[in-house]
Amino acid sequence: MLYQAYEFIHAALTPARLGAEAMRTSLQHPMNPMSFTPMGRMMAANAEMFERMTKKFGMPAFGLDETTIDGRKVKITEERIITKPFCHLLHFKRHTKRKDPKVLLVAPMSGHYATLLRGTVEALLPHHDVYITEWIDARQVPLVDGRFNLDDYVNYLLEFIRHFDGDVNIIAVCQPAVPVMAVVSLLATWNDKAQPKSMVLMGGPIDTRISPTVVNDLAKEKPLSWFENSICMDVPAYYPGAYRKVYPGFLQLSGFMSMNMDTHIEKHLNFYQHLVEGDGSSAAYHRTFYNEYLAVMDLPSEFFVQTIDIAFKKHLLPKGQMKWKCPVECELHDIRPQDIKKTALLTVEGELDDISADGQTTAAHTLCTGLAANKQFHHYQENVGHYGIFNGRRWRELIMPRLRTFFRDQGKYDAIPPKDIIGEKKLRAPQWNETTMNVTEVQKWKKQKAADKAKKAKLAKQAFDKTKNNS
Repeated sequence: MLYQAYEFIHAALTPARLGAEAMRTSLQHPMNPMSFTPMGRMMAANAEMFERMTKKFGMPAFGLDETTIDGRKVKITEERIITKPFCHLLHFKRHTKRKDPKVLLVAPMSGHYATLLRGTVEALLPHHDVYITEWIDARQVPLVDGRFNLDDYVNYLLEFIRHFDGDVNIIAVCQPAVPVMAVVSLLATWNDKAQPKSMVLMGGPIDTRISPTVVNDLAKEKPLSWFENSICMDVPAYYPGAYRKVYPGFLQLSGFMSMNMDTHIEKHLNFYQHLVEGDGSSAAYHRTFYNEYLAVMDLPSEFFVQTIDIAFKKHLLPKGQMKWKCPVECELHDIRPQDIKKTALLTVEGELDDISADGQTTAAHTLCTGLAANKQFHHYQENVGHYGIFNGRRWRELIMPRLRTFFRDQGKYDAIPPKDIIGEKKLRAPQWNETTMNVTEVQKWKKQKAADKAKKAKLAKQAFDKTKNNS
């Protein structure tokens, strides 16, 4: 009944929300003298805060109509290559004849729409032919289209990857790390010609036994029956997916926000202050971010529960016990990462990641025992959290150039335009994480860094104790 109660409260607040929207529009209109007064801006700010806090945000558009290649604007057209009930394979077609690496960006199916990776796509477009998995809100999928679990997820990815016939590089952001590794492992075991050139795993839960986070602890502490019966609910009757059992997006959003509630409260207080002060640019940035962050989708309960069971409770992939059940043939197939020999691997982790902590993604390297050392790399980015490894300034300036070089090393492509080469040289600073260090060297570097930090802390404590004794 929680889903129905949530919908009822939202519907009951509709008249007040519409009234607040009308008030805000009136008070912000340039023809209204009140819009230039402190009182008018304060009343408009109150109205907008109420409107946004009681509003449901739908799926935003990518809005990527063009990119810049060699200083010239190039038109972008979105086209759906493959259409499935729960997902579309979306292509950002660049109107250019350049031959650049093809990249399949596997968006997380964890509550947000694929548009959460807009910044990721935007940074990749100048030098890559980009495709993305556009997952569908489960409440919009009729029951007649059947169920969807982790096995179906893997089956979708198999179909998408085979579309490229081996000429593709895969990026898995967060949740898809496990199914992407499963798919690449299956293709390697079958010696399939569709094996991708490379895969990049970014902040993914390959082995959540390492550096467990609050998210990992919750999944471990609660029994599977709690997830099935307490937070999975039926879609209300007036949606296309009526009576489908789902994990509601509004619950997932509540969980995300509760992890950093102080930060979100502070940002909204700052937003209110910007509105009162008339700081339009800062207020616009806040709207853009939260319009995306607050737009959530429901997940099929079968997929959600099976993912919790396999990745967060039983840890089947790192234990070498994961199997895939083909939805068509109903046959069980072993997932064997040790069979991967052709697909190069790059893992990316953020120092401040509180969802997939340090070491959870790197664990992929210990599973790929058949992959040559010169095909395994790791990028550890300091001073970024989970969101920062695929969005924001450090993604654009430090992480994306590393991926760009990695992809281009896997095949023969057109040269990077001269104007962009200059930028690339500036971005590729002589730091450890911008060189071609393999995972073993990175682990040594991290151990040395930890030792230096401990030594510095010890010296600081000794200095403090000496000062205290002298006083």
